[in-house]
This record gives sequence, structure tokens and C-alpha cells, in this order.
Amino acid sequence: MAIFLGVDTGGTYTDAVILDDVANQVLGKAKALTSRQDLAIGIGEAVDAALAAAGVAAGEVALVSLSTTLATNALVEGQGARVALVFIGFGDSDLSRGGLSEALKGDPVIALSGGHTHAGAEAAPLDLAALEEGLRTLADQVSGYAIASSFATRNPGHEIAARDLVRRVTGSPVTCSHELSANLNGPKRALTAVLNARLIGMIDRLVAACERHLARVGIDAPLMVVRGDGALISAAMVRERPIETILSGPAASIVGARWLTGASDALVSDIGGTTTDVALLRGGLPEIDPEGARVGGFRTMVEAVAMRTTGLGGDSEVHLVTEGLAGGLHLGPRRLMPVSLLAVEHGPMVHAALDRWLSTESAGEMDGRFVVPMTGQRGGLNARDIAVLDRITRPMPMASALTSRLEVAALERLVARGLVMISGVTPSDASHMLGRQEGWDGAAAEKALRLLARRRTGAGERFAGGPEVLSQAIVDQLTRQTVDCLLEAAFAEDPRFAAEPPVGLARHGLTHAGMDQHRGIVEIGLRLGVPVIGLGASAPSYYGAVGERLGCPMILPDHAGVANAIGAVAGQVSQRATGTISSPAEGRYVTHLASGLQNFSTPEAALEALEAELVAEASQRAREAGAVDLRLVIDREVKDVEIEGRTMFIEARVSATASGRPRVAR
Repeated sequence: MAIFLGVDTGGTYTDAVILDDVANQVLGKAKALTSRQDLAIGIGEAVDAALAAAGVAAGEVALVSLSTTLATNALVEGQGARVALVFIGFGDSDLSRGGLSEALKGDPVIALSGGHTHAGAEAAPLDLAALEEGLRTLADQVSGYAIASSFATRNPGHEIAARDLVRRVTGSPVTCSHELSANLNGPKRALTAVLNARLIGMIDRLVAACERHLARVGIDAPLMVVRGDGALISAAMVRERPIETILSGPAASIVGARWLTGASDALVSDIGGTTTDVALLRGGLPEIDPEGARVGGFRTMVEAVAMRTTGLGGDSEVHLVTEGLAGGLHLGPRRLMPVSLLAVEHGPMVHAALDRWLSTESAGEMDGRFVVPMTGQRGGLNARDIAVLDRITRPMPMASALTSRLEVAALERLVARGLVMISGVTPSDASHMLGRQEGWDGAAAEKALRLLARRRTGAGERFAGGPEVLSQAIVDQLTRQTVDCLLEAAFAEDPRFAAEPPVGLARHGLTHAGMDQHRGIVEIGLRLGVPVIGLGASAPSYYGAVGERLGCPMILPDHAGVANAIGAVAGQVSQRATGTISSPAEGRYVTHLASGLQNFSTPEAALEALEAELVAEASQRAREAGAVDLRLVIDREVKDVEIEGRTMFIEARVSATASGRPRVAR
């Protein structure tokens, strides 16, 4: 046997699974609550229980692989540490391009002269003195730095010089944009670098927590992490490039879905606590998004599976729609801690507050809501933010943490920074009320739902006649929003509808009439043409109704609740190096690489030299990522034009991909 351990850390649960890689058999699996304060606790509980269920000794494990949705969740919820952007050779208007200013969320920017031209020549000298002054001004106000320089993919010299200075002066983590993408779009590279810098602390804590527990139980095996395209990389590499783990969990679920079902063509829908992730499996392989992963409204330059990630999960916030007379519900995108989960550890406080609120006939705006302190970096908080945070020393009713309505905005900022979490009613509470899920405090869920049902619509009527009615309405709303997610993905992947926005098509009246099998003067029918593979621990609770609505087979495989953990150890290691060749003048061909520029007199010589260097780089990175038995693939994209019978070279882009199986312990 070859014993592999897969671990997936999600927003609510951490899963672990033990696989016999030779027999392709699940030997044991387990779940534990993700312990936000110390991730090692949840990882340890899941790993130990999975080992016990499999009857496997820790020393028998030959490979450990980790997938996670923590980075994805943070971007979807707009959370992450405070960082600074070193912006070299760009103008003020560039900050508003590509969503960069939205990603910064007011975090500081150090704008410097410098940068390079399209041909890789220096456009202006780099002002290192101004950078050093800016770094000393920021001091301990940020947790890391992102560096983006104009045309750094053609010459990264200024990014490298700035990086070295930042490390020397601050000792903080630094991300350079050219290390993450070979594309030219500077603001989008900067955005990707900012998000990477924002996630470094979170992913470092995750990897360290996993390493601590593995050492504690005596597992001496390589630790790998799933990248957003489903490939594996070493834990050491992911600490520097955590942005590559966005869509890690979803990518692992695609690999796990294929492993569990053998399906060739299907939509895979994975519902977690925070998000629903939908992707197309075509010919047994996931589609890769050529434009880069889109998460939380940001289009990054990270190669990843073509995944539509929506803030819809079992722990999504339940919003009551009070506009209009009828009222309504909407779920997400923010994740809350379910009241039934908070009551597991803090039952007396939760029940006392719920009973007090229920003792009155009217429901206050903050009734049924609690705040829970988290850990994180406090730099950049204003005095009001700090005053609110200092009050939240333990889980408590939200109203107890605030002295006035002016502090509500401060609380929201603390939530966005990940320093505080809100607890309130979620679909998980509704499922406990309806008996579809168990394990948490169902009595607390019933009280919280009873309280929420008392809230009034625009017509002055109660939203629901009781907790059962409201619970069913919440589950029905989750079904509706899940159907919309799947339809958006289906329309986006169907070439027939390439020119039309999938969001509009999914919500169009004709689409819903078709699902209703409308029969009138016009007869309309609509259903999905491929099956849906439903993954996630709560999928059996919700996805039967989704399949009925879409008129398609709904596949709910065994072990669907740990598909991410299975996919974590079923992947391969892969690394790609990319370079370009430009021709600034006739008879001159320039290769652009991190090592510098090289000039050649013919395109053939330039291509040969570039390919040799890229093969060496990809192979080295693949070995550093933990691969053995390498396979190499080289892709060339040469752009030329014919003028008066002569072929003129414009540009070439070359990539070398090295892949192999992960190294295992002997």
C-alpha cells in the first residue's frame, strides 16, 4: 500500500481522509470544526480521527497534501491583512484600473519614479531614497508589501531592487508582481501582488499549523498544497506565493469529483460553509480559465480552474428584504458563525440572550446577533475601531459591544479585517431546525429563527408564522440561488450563448418559464444537458431539490463530504515558466527573463536560448515543488506579419511546463 493523507481546511470544517493510492480506496475519513484561533486544533482532530478510522499508524503515511478555501473565502468576504503597495513608474490614474483601488481598500501606496519600457530599457531611475523614507513612515502599520513596476515582466530589475530594500529595512514579507505573472497588464499584476501580500500571514499560519501537528504525531512525509489549477506545490513554495491557493479547495474538489465518480462531462457544484463553487468537467479534465481566476469580484492573473465562486453556503448570512410590501430573503455573500454552532461552546450566554430577546413582542435590529473576537494584525485601525475591538474580549451579544450607532461602521471594518466575526441565523441553523442536519445546538437555532420570524415586512406583517416556516423559506432560497449559480456556469460554458452575459440569461423570465415547463400560447422547456455532481457535507440536504428544478441527474457520491481532501492527494505537481522575445529593430531579437535581457541576431537562436533557459527554470521549480519523474512540454506562440512578400517577426511567447508525481517518503 501507498498511504496518503489528504487534509482540507474550510471556513467551517476541516476534513481529513486516508487513501490507499495503489488500490484507489478510501481507508478512513473524519471531520472537525475549523478552529480559527488555532488552526492546528481542527487539523489535529480531523487527522487523528481519520488515522484511527483507517487503522493506520502515523509512520505509514508517505505523503500529506493540503487544500484550503481560506484564501478564497477571505477574498470573497473582503478580508485580509493590511498591506502597502510599492507602485513604480505608474501614474495616479493607473490605481483606478483593473479594480486595483478597490482591492487596496484604502491601504497605503508608495508611488515612485522608475520602471521600464516595453523593450525592457529603463524608463526612469528608481528612487530608492523615497522608498526608504516611505518604509520608515509606515513602520509597523502594515503586515507586508506588494511591489509592482511598469513593464517588470520585460525587465524586473526595479522590482528586485525594491524588494531587497524592503526586506532589509522592514524584514516583512514582500511580493513582486513579476514572480506571479508574465503578463504585461501592470495594474492587474499589481492587484494580484496586493492580494498575495494580504494572504501571506493567513496561509503561513495554516501551513505551520499543519506542520506542527504532523510533527507531533510522528508523520515524517512531504507536505504538499493544492494550487488553484489542481496541481500540487510544496509547502515551502506556497508560503511565498499564497495567491496560488485561491481556488485551491475548489480545484481539489474537481479532482476529487473525477476520482469519486469517474464522470467525464458534468457540472461540479461544491457547497461549503462560505461559498458555492461551480466548474465544468469536460473530457475528464477541468477547464482552465485563460484570463486568470476571478474571486470576490477581482480578476487576478493566477492560472486556475475556470470556476464560478459565489458567496453562498451553509453558513451564509440571511438577509431579510424589507423593501416593498411582500418582503423576501437573500443569502450571502458574507459568512456568519451559525447561532447553533456558537451555542455549542457558549450555550449559557447564547440562550440567556435569546430568551431575553424573546421575552418582548418586538425584535430589535441587533437581536439574535453576536460578535466573536478573532486574532490578527491591528495596524492602521483608528481610535474608534480600537475602542470597539478592546471591548470584544469574548463572544457576546452585538449590542453589548457597541455604545452607539456610530460604532456600527467601526464593527464592520473590524469584520472586514478578520478581527471580529458575527454570529447570526444561517441556512445551517434552518437545517438543524428542520432536522436535516444535527450535531450543533438545535434549541438555539429554533430560538434564533423564532426571533427572526418576528421581524416585520414593509406591510407591517411578520416575515413568517414561526421558525419552521422561516426555516423552509431559507432552504428554498438556498435552492433558488444555487440553481442560479449552476445556470450561470452552464450559459457561460455553452458556446451558443458566448455573446450574452450569463447572469442575465440565468435570471431571465424565459429561463424560469422553461424550468416551469410553461404551457400556454407559447410552450417552453429548459433543463441542463449534463449531470451535476453535488459535493460538500450539506449537499444531500439541499441538492435533491436543485436537481429536480434543473431537470438533470444529480450525482451525490459516497465520500462527497470530503471530496476536497481526496482531491488534495490525487493531483500531480506541475510548474510552468514563461518568457517572451521581442524585436525592437530589424535583425535584433531580445529575450526577456528574470535573469535579464539577451540579444540575438536571428529569431531561431533567440527561441533556442529561451527554450533552454525556460526548461531549466521549470524543471528546477518543479523539483522545488516536490516533483519526481519529470515530463516536459514546450509551447510556442510566434506572432509575425507578412509585408510585401517578407515575413516580419513581431513577438514570440514561449512556455515550458514540467510536471511529475509528488515525492513520497520511503
